[in-house]
Amino acid sequence: MAIIPQMSLFTWKEIEILGDLDRLRLVLDYMPDEAFMQNLEKKRGKGRNDYPVRAMWNSILAGIVFQHESIEKLRRELSRNGQLREMCGFEGQVPTPYAYTRFLKSLIRDEEMMDKMFETLVEQLLERLPDFGKRLAIDSKAISSFSKHPNKHETEDGRRDLDANHSQKVYSGVTKEGNPWQKVVKWFGYKLHLVVDATYELPVTFKVTKASESDITEGHKLLEQMEEKQPKLLKTAETMAGDRGYDDTKLITKLWDTYKIKPIIDIRNMWKDPDKTRLLPGKENVVYNYKGTVSCVCPETGKQREMCNGGFEKDRQKLKKLCPAKQMGVTCEGKAQCPVAQGLRISLSEDRRIFTPIDRSSYKWKKEYNRRTAVERVNSRLDTSFGFELHTIRGMAKMKLRCGLALCVMLAMALGRIKENQAEKMRSLVS
Repeated sequence: MAIIPQMSLFTWKEIEILGDLDRLRLVLDYMPDEAFMQNLEKKRGKGRNDYPVRAMWNSILAGIVFQHESIEKLRRELSRNGQLREMCGFEGQVPTPYAYTRFLKSLIRDEEMMDKMFETLVEQLLERLPDFGKRLAIDSKAISSFSKHPNKHETEDGRRDLDANHSQKVYSGVTKEGNPWQKVVKWFGYKLHLVVDATYELPVTFKVTKASESDITEGHKLLEQMEEKQPKLLKTAETMAGDRGYDDTKLITKLWDTYKIKPIIDIRNMWKDPDKTRLLPGKENVVYNYKGTVSCVCPETGKQREMCNGGFEKDRQKLKKLCPAKQMGVTCEGKAQCPVAQGLRISLSEDRRIFTPIDRSSYKWKKEYNRRTAVERVNSRLDTSFGFELHTIRGMAKMKLRCGLALCVMLAMALGRIKENQAEKMRSLVS
């Protein structure tokens, strides 16, 4: 028989549990849910109160903080962790599965209250964080349904997923060796369309749709949603970065003309002709390519040189281009007779996709575009820290609820870290 000679007064495991509970405390303290709770309590009225609304809500938040992908795992955790039950507000036994089913249905019916809570968190972060909302990034995230394919039975029974559909994303490029590559990702489920703050890597607005919905179409809808519900955020925003999935003339035009947000959106090659460059209208020796790189051609030698960036003239809505010989000290034999030796201006109206307020060929455009990876990191955290890689969600209503809860917890955690002078940990769910 193995005998333990001496019991320790405490174990490090207890300290770790307290650390986990402190993370939950942050979320519970800084989640702006009072109006939501009062609304749910009012609807319950004078009915049975075996499991109080606030305790049920706190336990749902605990399930997200502690990364439980199912209600059963959360119930097992509550059964063995008395400290967690006490923090959530349960005095007696753990709620039954049926109690959680009914409560989740109540949350689904109050979707507008959930959205309002998310918007309140964004407003509080706007007040707390300098430059929050100035640089935005947009992207969509594929989320597979727990169902693997459409069900042949169309009758709703709470288990079948009758809302999801199939979609695919095609990624392509060229290797360093010059070989083209292509990757096709297929899934059955949904899309989370997300706009995040690119500086702090925090979500500012979102929408859940079926997997087949177009990124461009939903990009327009997200802007309209922000205009209706978050006008202050739109006024704060200065740039919005997106990948080629959002390369759309109307979207780029709307961002700048309507909201004065400079679009930083990658471009696809839509030119059908074999020529790599086109002559700039009204100029005899200036050409440009589909990426917006403008070059002048020497009248003497015919040598093509990329012109230097001279910035954007907002009052004229024109990009300024400068002579490379003047700006860089390059020897140009035809400089004397070159018609653009003094530089030139290009109106955005020449091509709204190619010519944008921030010159596509400038270092600033590349720097701002690199900030787009912020939204990819938020998507990654949703998978790894919020359980979207392994989940048991079926149906649009449940998916909207789960996404909304995860994003609210992300913002509440960040807000709590900031208010408690732990800003360096604002993006972390587990530290």
